[in-house]
Amino acid sequence: QEQLVESGGGLVQPGGSLRLSCAASGFTLDGSGIGWFRQAPGKEREGVSFISTRDGRIFYTDSVKGRFTISIDNAQNTVYLQMNSLKPEGTGVYYCAADRSWGVTTIEPMWLQEWRYDYWGQGTQVTVSS
Repeated sequence: QEQLVESGGGLVQPGGSLRLSCAASGFTLDGSGIGWFRQAPGKEREGVSFISTRDGRIFYTDSVKGRFTISIDNAQNTVYLQMNSLKPEGTGVYYCAADRSWGVTTIEPMWLQEWRYDYWGQGTQVTVSS
């Protein structure tokens, strides 16, 4: 059974760091596009970051550029999201998702289209507060 499991969330003070993990089982992440999304309280879910395992393209939403880093460990079949200089507006549930049909010709804006993703994790809570 294909599954994604997020971990690494928690409570952190503004300016602090967290590293989220997204572990896949039942399928390999290699060959997929992996996205991180977050849903803040009372708001719609939004895209945070994305990595294409086929060609290494990486995308970030503007609000996290320079502070967040996405990476993949193929041996561990896991994608990570390193989050530094966290702000209170970073509070929310963070989800990872896998797009099995992402290809080298898929255009950048498509990573934000949630309908593309075949598998979703259950989410991990991140709270940024003093």
